[in-house]
Amino acid sequence: MRHLTLVPSWLRFLMIFLLMMGTLFRFVNLDSKVYSHDEIYTSLRIYGYTANEVKREIFDGQVISQDNFKKFQSPNLKTGINDTIMSLIKEDSQHPPLYYLIARFWVKTFGSSVSAIRSLSALISLLVFPATYWLCRELFNVPLSMPTVAIALMSISPMQIIYAQEAREYILWFVTIILCSAALLRAVCIDFKEQNELEQQQKLPDRFALWGIYAITLILSLYTSLWTVFVAFAHGIYILTTAKFQLNETVRAYLLASVVGFLAFMPWITIVTADFFQFLISADVKAVQVSQTPLIPFWLMQVSRIFFDLGLKLDNLWIYLISPVFVSLVGYAVYSLCLRTNYKIWLFVVALIIIPALPLILPDIISGDIRLNSEPYLMPSYLGIQIAVAYLLATQLYNGNLLRRSIWHMILLLIVICGLVSCRVSYQAETWWSKGVSYGNPQVAKMINQSKRPLLITNSVGINFGNVFSLSYLTQPKVRFQLMQNQNIPQIPDGFSDIFLLNPADNWRRQIANKYQSQTNIVYQDEYYSLWKLVKPRASRQG
Repeated sequence: MRHLTLVPSWLRFLMIFLLMMGTLFRFVNLDSKVYSHDEIYTSLRIYGYTANEVKREIFDGQVISQDNFKKFQSPNLKTGINDTIMSLIKEDSQHPPLYYLIARFWVKTFGSSVSAIRSLSALISLLVFPATYWLCRELFNVPLSMPTVAIALMSISPMQIIYAQEAREYILWFVTIILCSAALLRAVCIDFKEQNELEQQQKLPDRFALWGIYAITLILSLYTSLWTVFVAFAHGIYILTTAKFQLNETVRAYLLASVVGFLAFMPWITIVTADFFQFLISADVKAVQVSQTPLIPFWLMQVSRIFFDLGLKLDNLWIYLISPVFVSLVGYAVYSLCLRTNYKIWLFVVALIIIPALPLILPDIISGDIRLNSEPYLMPSYLGIQIAVAYLLATQLYNGNLLRRSIWHMILLLIVICGLVSCRVSYQAETWWSKGVSYGNPQVAKMINQSKRPLLITNSVGINFGNVFSLSYLTQPKVRFQLMQNQNIPQIPDGFSDIFLLNPADNWRRQIANKYQSQTNIVYQDEYYSLWKLVKPRASRQG
């Protein structure tokens, strides 16, 4: 791997250029995409509100305007840090509080606009680059070339830029995963030169400090996302396997650091466990939202989106041409990594790719459905895949004859072009696949805005709560809202030119139509929700 220590000038300039472009794409047009259903909940948690409070205040059947929504999407002087934490504990304990507490201080300083709150994620995403450099140094024990390629790929990865512009905790979690992994590798002091293990032992204070850093990064990651449990499990399998399942000093140190990390996380684990059992015994258990998207094409598409993403859906034939190319590249990268490196290297990367993804993939295979919003929890797998591809490119750029090297130079160039094109298309878009149930909100808002004096009616059931908040960012001030609790029949006042029903249940929609002797016509529908228009029969209108 000696050639990996060399970085030619062109590769150094390429990394600098891509870093500049990646930084630009992370911060440009932060407010251009719809503020989605999930991001609405982020704002509620930051400002210390609960959904039940909001429902009691504005989901009361009264006609309201945009201003009524803004109260719950801006700082509240009456709430503090405890309210943010209690909001999560009461309604959303599956999301630990670290990101929300950081975001609370951030919006207090820089404001509550969409650009301001998303800029926190964009800024955090810049930490990916030094963290990646550290991880690659610890994993491959090479100073320059391999980390340079990895940073270049990550700087323009469409998947990372998407989450760098989301007011969610995912990019912070990605950073903590990298730091936690690098700290682990540093603590175990992998000897790539196969020197005597005893010669590589750190002095006791140094080893204690290194394992302490791992424990701290593990705690930070756990308090960012519960899914860190599976990352820690991957780390544990790696440690035990490399120790040949013997209880040596490294295994003991790892177990101690892990126990410290999980003990520090115990207060939140207790809350999550209590909520889980309450969910199981509740008489009002709601099914997890699922999508009928084909499983294998969906997972293959997720792999290709790491490098090339134009926002296409599975009904687009281009997906079936693009995905196999990138999946083949990833497969060859993992194969090359396993073939060319010590098992202490490839085992870490493979464990990071597979183990955190299994709890997502296996239930989907068993049920035949894809759970919505599961994509961000593949972050550890994305990291492992990008490291494997970076290693492949870093080795093949200097390996073999001139023709072979030229081919790999062209492959690197194509990957760079795909990343830049993806980022260019994404930053101008109004919506993206990552917006989930809010994907169609810009189109729905345009339909509503075309009316002279529209009224939008919906209730607090399911995704309607967050989506009507999301629509309030997109609709014009003339739009009015009538928000109902559950499926109560609204008392629609006179004076509105058009009446719209947002995602009504069939029974509720028919009841409203019968009461007002009208019919309902569907004007928009996607895989997540629908928009209906309440229309008087022609004879009634003429009469």
